[in-house]
Amino acid sequence: MIKKLIPATEWLATYHKKDLKGDMTAGIIVAIMLVPQGMAYAMLAGLPPVMGLYASVIPLIIYALFGTSRHLAVGPVAMVSLLVFAGVSTISEPGTEEYISLVLLLMLMIGIIQFAMGILRLGFLVNFLSQAVISGFTSAAAIIIGFSQLKHLLGFHIESDNVFLMLWEAGRRLSEMNLVAFVIGVGGIILLLTLKKIAPKIPGPLAVVVVSAFAVYFFGLEEKGVQIVGEVPSGFPSFSVPTVTKEALVALLPTALTISFIGFMESIAMGKVIAAKENYKIDPNRELVGLGLANVGGSFFSGFPVTGGFSRSAVNYQAGARTPLAAVMTAFFIFITLLFFTDWFYYLPQATLAAIIMTAVYGLIDLKEAKTLFSVRWLDGFTWLVTFIATLTLGIEQGILIGAAFSIVVFLGKSAYPAIVEVDVPKRSKVAVFRIDSSLYFANIGHVEEKICQLLDKKREAKWLVVDFSSVNSVDAIAVQSLEQLLKTCDHVEVFFVGMKDSVKKLCQKAGWETKYQNELKFQTVNNALQHITTKNNEKE
Repeated sequence: MIKKLIPATEWLATYHKKDLKGDMTAGIIVAIMLVPQGMAYAMLAGLPPVMGLYASVIPLIIYALFGTSRHLAVGPVAMVSLLVFAGVSTISEPGTEEYISLVLLLMLMIGIIQFAMGILRLGFLVNFLSQAVISGFTSAAAIIIGFSQLKHLLGFHIESDNVFLMLWEAGRRLSEMNLVAFVIGVGGIILLLTLKKIAPKIPGPLAVVVVSAFAVYFFGLEEKGVQIVGEVPSGFPSFSVPTVTKEALVALLPTALTISFIGFMESIAMGKVIAAKENYKIDPNRELVGLGLANVGGSFFSGFPVTGGFSRSAVNYQAGARTPLAAVMTAFFIFITLLFFTDWFYYLPQATLAAIIMTAVYGLIDLKEAKTLFSVRWLDGFTWLVTFIATLTLGIEQGILIGAAFSIVVFLGKSAYPAIVEVDVPKRSKVAVFRIDSSLYFANIGHVEEKICQLLDKKREAKWLVVDFSSVNSVDAIAVQSLEQLLKTCDHVEVFFVGMKDSVKKLCQKAGWETKYQNELKFQTVNNALQHITTKNNEKE
């Protein structure tokens, strides 16, 4: 029972000393990576950079206790940070006390939603967001995130949050660009990409942070208009309860629901990949509980919404992490940073944080997925394209909603028009055999009736109709009634329903078919029915 409530009791009880070295190494490496990333993502969310460090302590420890993945690196991520900014900036001015208060409440709401979903075993709901929608949304959001950093790269404020208007304004005001900030940002991007290619073991974000901060300090670049992080408060924030109001709850609910789903999907996708490699399973519902509690806990210590990150989880795994103790080590080293090393970030240029964000989200643009979807099934590719364009033009939340709605319409359209396959029966011109390749319910049974009648009209000489139900997994009461109507409509032919599965047959029996249509249900296969028809036909002749 305790293992189910607190999964950490299982790995703690069986912890081996030989795993300590890998966990310690991975914890340090991820901490080195997370410090600049956390600050950058806080800035992306419209928050003080130090909140990225606050969000990288308590949530990590809580997830290590309640999560089921041994390698998932929880913390601030670009996608969620952008969603936070998109949702809260419409209500309050970013960076203000009210804005921060709303973000803390949002984190609490997300935590409660995810926890409740886990307890109620609603993890399956995320399956309604198809891969095409997620990929299209993620690709467009990555572009939005990248262009949102133009203001820090160019050194002047850009009002619009629409990609096309951003580009227009940036181009129109290019003469106002701070050349030094631009060189720092572009230089940071080049250095990050170069280190990733030729020396992947070197923590690129940390290297860029150190080099750029020293450059600003030694050359006095802040006097040349380079925007810097400035004073970063030391120490860890005290316990505080987010301010809750009815108006704020209503205003933040759509954003909270969106982040709850998107954050969980990003987390579970990466968790499953690593779990498969290491031959262990993760429980989606318990993952929801772990992530939910991590967000709830973080909301009381000045954090902002967190989830499992792709890149950090991969680094955590490759660096040798064996258990969730690696995440606890990461939290510990970030806590030490908060206590003793925040002064080191005073001269960190915001253009460097922009460079870190831009290079981090570049890999999220997945055009190959779109190409694959179009080549396999054009409707899935079109779903990707609709989601991508809607997100890019209308906004983050609108894009995901439009994409999800479009994919549901596509699904309903497909299920409403199931395939009715005519099975060719050589030398049997008086026999029509059809196979239904879908479950039957109120929305598609009319199409089935119409299709069978059309096919029978083409085959006017038919005296027997064999309907193969072997691919029908379920039916509803309306479908049963419509099938009875079909029997009446097709009274000029003898009808046999063959291959009915037990679940389907039971429902038909409840409708009294056992007595009304005993003859029509007596064959298990198409061949059985055809043999009966052949025998009967021979007897007539």
